[in-house]
Amino acid sequence: MNTSKIINNQPKYINPYLGGVLLGLLVLITVFITGRGLGASGAIKSSVVTTANVITPDNAKENAYMSQFISDDHSPMYTWLVFETIGVFLGGLLSGILFGRVKKFRIEHSPKITSRKRLIFALIGGMLFGIGSQFGRGCTSGAALSGSATFALGGIIVMFAIFGTGYVIAYFFRKLWI
Repeated sequence: MNTSKIINNQPKYINPYLGGVLLGLLVLITVFITGRGLGASGAIKSSVVTTANVITPDNAKENAYMSQFISDDHSPMYTWLVFETIGVFLGGLLSGILFGRVKKFRIEHSPKITSRKRLIFALIGGMLFGIGSQFGRGCTSGAALSGSATFALGGIIVMFAIFGTGYVIAYFFRKLWI
């Protein structure tokens, strides 16, 4: 059997240890340059505020939460968090294209469930995660990664809570994946 052919047909990923070191360096550089860490939920918030302001500008300006991000000087989309999120998406897409992981749209799921059920639960999970990130005042990358990198006690507690809860909850939802 030709093992080199099998190895070459498998998707290529970055070494996880190298990826972790690079991510740590990125957080360090981001804190040094901007005075704060990484995060993606701010970009989603900016998108929601911009959409609400375009569709119903009067309601958006009257909303106590959204009005603090709306200004005549610049769009809520003009923030580095939006550009960070676009860069993460484009970087992942470029990596997938370069290493042959982008072939066609597919839905990965367990043989025990349908693609539709997998998408529904993924949508519900994403919505719960988004709501939770607003209650927690940040997503996992902002709260756990950047918080623990700056030795903030809250960041370390959040990191253990996120991964601990995920570990416990995964037991109940594992049939949706395996």
